[in-house]
Amino acid sequence: MHSELVGKAGGGKVRASSYSVKSAVLAHLGGSGKHSHMPQPVLIAAELKNLLGPADLADLDITWLSADQPTPKGDYVAIVPLLSRWVGGTEFKNLPALIIVANCAVGYDNVDVVAAELRGVIVTNTPDVLTDATADLTWALILACARRVIEGVDVIRSGTWTGWHPQQLLGLELRGKTLGIFGAGRIGQAVGRRALGFGMKIRYASRTPKPDFERETGATRLELGPLLHESDVVTLHTPSTPETKGVINSDTLARMRAGAILVNTARGDLVHEEALAIALEEGRLGAAGLDVYTDEPAIHPRLRAAPRTVLLPHIGSATRETRRRMAAIALANVRAVLAGQPPLTPVYRP
Repeated sequence: MHSELVGKAGGGKVRASSYSVKSAVLAHLGGSGKHSHMPQPVLIAAELKNLLGPADLADLDITWLSADQPTPKGDYVAIVPLLSRWVGGTEFKNLPALIIVANCAVGYDNVDVVAAELRGVIVTNTPDVLTDATADLTWALILACARRVIEGVDVIRSGTWTGWHPQQLLGLELRGKTLGIFGAGRIGQAVGRRALGFGMKIRYASRTPKPDFERETGATRLELGPLLHESDVVTLHTPSTPETKGVINSDTLARMRAGAILVNTARGDLVHEEALAIALEEGRLGAAGLDVYTDEPAIHPRLRAAPRTVLLPHIGSATRETRRRMAAIALANVRAVLAGQPPLTPVYRP
């Protein structure tokens, strides 16, 4: 049988049979589609309720599913989960009529794509919409680390500020410094373009060259080792894969410049949290700004207590505009598939 290959983050591929989405939908709805005019039962993360309008939800029989509730059994044809809800073999078994998992996130580490393939369940995500929001937050972290913003706020709030001093909270001036970008996809490139306004030199590590990005920004492609050695600020924008999990560890941290800044708005498990905490405690690393963590919402206690950190609660895409677009795209995928049309942003489709 002819198969279609659908790209995955990190460069992997998922093999899928070529029967049409329409056929898959009709099979789940009883073969003829005779019930397709009736509202179809759909599970949607309750946290999205205020981000969706009536048009997004029309003709759907919705069950709102809060984060503290287990995924129920039933004849639901679609589920719209957040990144925090695992959807794998057990869930597919308990949802025998499921046609689509419309993840409300750009990532899909919470979905067992192989199990979805085996059951012919479509998986979608919400790419592209959060590029600018995440790039902006990356720069918020870079600036907060470079200019010791959190330490300054603490001085004021503690009532210990005694007035201006020429050596108080001296930070890093960015002009002329080097920004190292690990992972030059859409977000990584957006972060790099913003660096031009700060007069920074740009280095990037990526599986493939990015000639347009290089022409636009003057960026130079390096392997990870030289990038770590040359960069004053290292920012992570690569997917989590078996090759990249734990890529920032005691060995790679030792290869970074003394006093360098590390920023992660990509995936928490790229960074070994205790190793990062030790590098900060020992003064080898200048600062770290993180928005993602290995085992959210838990954070390694040593990292929470480490000096010169800016730790945020996974708010990279947290603008009203972006979150509304994410929710709308997830529901648009559901509505397209239930209407017998191809998904708009597939990770995997049969």
